Amino acid sequence: MTEGRHVKLFRNGRNQAVRIPREFEFEGDEAILRKEGDRLILEPIRTGKLLSVLRALGPMTEPFPDIDDPMPPLDEPDL
Repeated sequence: MTEGRHVKLFRNGRNQAVRIPREFEFEGDEAILRKEGDRLILEPIRTGKLLSVLRALGPMTEPFPDIDDPMPPLDEPDL
């Protein structure tokens, strides 16, 4: 576990804020904050792997099928 750092608290409007040292910075611009007893726990929001894959695929070139088209009949199973 990383050694703790002394940080400054300040007011931002009606909210209390903390300056996060560079070595503790998260990627992105949002995080999850929760309280456990007298501790505040700050965690980065991680995007799912599926979202990363979908972003990498880019836009689809094929149009989606019309869902109102009738489905072909299903084959009856041989029993």
